[in-house]
Amino acid sequence: MTNPYDIAFKRSIEDPDGFWAEAAQDCHWYKPWDKVLDDSNKPFYRWFTGGQINTCYNALDFHIENGRGDQHALIYDSPVTDTIKKYTYSELRDETARFAGVLQDLGVEKGDRVLIYMPMIPQAVISMLACARIGAVHSVVFGGFAANELATRINDAKPKVIVSASCGIEVARIIAYKPLLDEAIEMSAADARPRRCVIFQRPMETASMIDGRDVDWNDAMDSAQPADCVPVAATDPLYILYTSGTTGEPKGVVRDHGGHVVALKWSMKAIYNVDAGDVYWAASDVGWVVGHSYIVYGPLFRGCTTILFEGKPVGTPDAGVFWRVISEHKVNCLFTAPTAFRAIKREDPNGELIKDYDLSSFKALFLAGERLDPDTLKWAESKLGVPVIDHWWQTETGWAICANCLGIHQFPVKEGSPTKPAPGWNLHVVDPDNQPVKTGEIGALVVKLPLPPGSLPTLWNNDQRYIESYLEEFPGYYKTADAGFIDEDGYAFVMTRTDDIINVAGHRLSTGAMEEILADHPDVAECAVLGVEDELKGQVPVGFVVLNAGVDRDHDAIIKEVIQMVRERIGPVASFKTATVVKRLPKTRSGKILRGTIQKIADNKEYKMPATIDDPTILEEMEEALTGIGYARAKK
Repeated sequence: MTNPYDIAFKRSIEDPDGFWAEAAQDCHWYKPWDKVLDDSNKPFYRWFTGGQINTCYNALDFHIENGRGDQHALIYDSPVTDTIKKYTYSELRDETARFAGVLQDLGVEKGDRVLIYMPMIPQAVISMLACARIGAVHSVVFGGFAANELATRINDAKPKVIVSASCGIEVARIIAYKPLLDEAIEMSAADARPRRCVIFQRPMETASMIDGRDVDWNDAMDSAQPADCVPVAATDPLYILYTSGTTGEPKGVVRDHGGHVVALKWSMKAIYNVDAGDVYWAASDVGWVVGHSYIVYGPLFRGCTTILFEGKPVGTPDAGVFWRVISEHKVNCLFTAPTAFRAIKREDPNGELIKDYDLSSFKALFLAGERLDPDTLKWAESKLGVPVIDHWWQTETGWAICANCLGIHQFPVKEGSPTKPAPGWNLHVVDPDNQPVKTGEIGALVVKLPLPPGSLPTLWNNDQRYIESYLEEFPGYYKTADAGFIDEDGYAFVMTRTDDIINVAGHRLSTGAMEEILADHPDVAECAVLGVEDELKGQVPVGFVVLNAGVDRDHDAIIKEVIQMVRERIGPVASFKTATVVKRLPKTRSGKILRGTIQKIADNKEYKMPATIDDPTILEEMEEALTGIGYARAKK
């Protein structure tokens, strides 16, 4: 029997113009589009050409005009500063309009770039929306990012203004941002440096100011006149978000205005099943794509209340903080990374802290950013009693490629699968020769062009790199650089990055499948498996496991058990014979495990300190762990 999902998906592929034109009717346009999908300059597809729109108007003013001015738009919850501050739609619009006026006073015009280097504070959101209000292009860089990494982004974006804060706050330390910013500006090219910097002074750290360049946020806001929304072309760039490139040079992913508003507003109901007035929480950071799409833009386009959380899943103050936020603010839907739940599970394996809070408002948990192992899925399902939805997407795509679309039709969950392609995403599995593989067979996951609205139209000032990075290897398709398969029911399984499929004596094996098995062990909190060089077999898998809090069993016994589990479930062909217990795994600030860096250490290759690493000292621990199991230390 045909279900609503099948109808929506079929129409989105066969009649994309009609499908997305209908979704676009739900948004505010100053001028309607001339063409829904413009394919006149392949492979550079454009959505809603000829249309004029304003992203900030759709996020704020639109709802005030429709009677939601007194509803909360943003709730800032900061356990690290013991602060909760709420903004209605009217209050957030007024603050945004004033800061847009500040930017205009500093000479920022439509098309100029503004770099935002901020912690998770309301001023970061206000800065993003203010840029959108006047047609400036924002580029958010993680607050606390190393100076040289910040400098590369300054060189590429050439911002007229940089907006920053005096400091960011981690669980046990204050990170001064201003010295890093000053150093980055010094390191950047003379023609790329900003004319002015706006600094928000936080009470716990006062930054020194440079006369003639630096402007105090509060002083500037006191004298600013509010700015109106500036209509922009649907195809104009809204923001640049840098993602790591294989060459070490960051790639500036571009998002446009029109397709972005349409896709994200549509996704809030279709995928997350939230309505205007609901409370939505993406526990991420505005430095990541999740923060752009689902802390700032998506929820506000939909008329939701969005949560801005400055804290961690554990340690601020304990593993119950997520439940406290859900209970206190009556959160309906939470979106976070599996890593967050593994951290919570490790600290509170029986979920005792959940019992302290009223979660009656809570309807669904969405997880993404890395592979969701079945053990974490089962734990969340059993402890929370709500749908736990894995979904898969990337910085480049801007929203989910695959999801269990709760607002269209809820499918049964299959462990290890983000369910089916979302409408608009024509997903295929191909071999290295760009030929379809058999159902259930692992291959490269690719999306047939054109990509739907909201995905990247190109890279900033680098059309050629866009083609080389995403379109060249599989002509006619977008390369996700993920590997997996689609089963007989149409469910997609994302196993691993294509360059992380390991080749053991001619057998192509998924490290993700092995990680699932290790995660099934009752003592294992989280794990990583990667392939290291082997003279005999080309590559062999090596496992790293972090144990649950309170486990005091013999580590050797646990290692023997996980090795036996892999042998039983995959077989001797996996050649999984080496694993070790580590205190923690090196991760990015969003929680992704830095497998590539571990692999280079294991293979005794030179490696560069990853710009996004959460704690650099952990790499020394990894070197010692690898030395302990017979792998030589690498040099940075």
